[in-house]
Amino acid sequence: MPRLQITHMTEYSYRRPVGLMRHRLQLRPRDSHDLRLHAATLAVEPQPSAVTWAHDLFGNSICLLDWPADVRTTRLRIVSRLDLTHFPSGSALPSTTLDPAARSYPFAYGPEEIADLGRLTEPQYPDAGGEVGRWARRFSTGDGPVATLTMLERMTRAVQAELTYLPREAEGTQSPAETLALGSGTCRDFALLMMEAARSLGLAARFVTGYLYDDAAGSHQGGGATHAWCAIYLPGAGWVEYDPTNGLLAGSNLIRVGVSRAPEQAVPVGGGFLGDPTDPLALEVDVIVERVADEVMAKAA
Repeated sequence: MPRLQITHMTEYSYRRPVGLMRHRLQLRPRDSHDLRLHAATLAVEPQPSAVTWAHDLFGNSICLLDWPADVRTTRLRIVSRLDLTHFPSGSALPSTTLDPAARSYPFAYGPEEIADLGRLTEPQYPDAGGEVGRWARRFSTGDGPVATLTMLERMTRAVQAELTYLPREAEGTQSPAETLALGSGTCRDFALLMMEAARSLGLAARFVTGYLYDDAAGSHQGGGATHAWCAIYLPGAGWVEYDPTNGLLAGSNLIRVGVSRAPEQAVPVGGGFLGDPTDPLALEVDVIVERVADEVMAKAA
């Protein structure tokens, strides 16, 4: 039950003064049984003229920033600070709540569930050679039914063991087939691969973005920036989170900020500028996740 402080800094620099178009931020998590948000602050330079909050179609908290048309700047700096307590459920929970009918794969979602899960059960990225489906079936075949949780755990561990994590500054996400062909990718690529593999088996999957709390400094990949993983819907257990980049199960070290059907719907900071295509100089992103010391918590109480 760690109490954490998260500082997420994004800074754009430009060669010449540029105008700023609307920016869309997805940086604030929602209170839930596994996360209590104590405080959230947002500092922006230059200061916007309007800050608007909304919920997107997935229920994520979205912040919209607007500036006057005459504003020009050579730097845009956005700093989000969160103070929260995480209540991880632990990897044992899914097995205690999983519907008995879903304990073995294959199983079918009930009509009341499939109507709402919709396209989350369907592969949505090109796989002309069927490589993603073949890769997924490695974990679902055997001499009879396969334990569902064991199958998904093996899939998660296989991504970590067989593929190489390579940070990439370029925007966007590789297709799952491309990730398999290259044998490498980022956390977003690995999350999408597992999502599409699960969907090829008829399971509902969604993309999750947020932060990684590394309680064993340096032992996990994906620190120092936003992190990405996936969630698979299992009857009774609900949305069970899997981090294939680090082989983590059930979200013990994962601070969820947003969920979506596809990675491009979950961009932490997005927006545009008015200027020449050669004006951008650099983009710097820094994320610090720190555990609040017990004595600080005592004073706060």
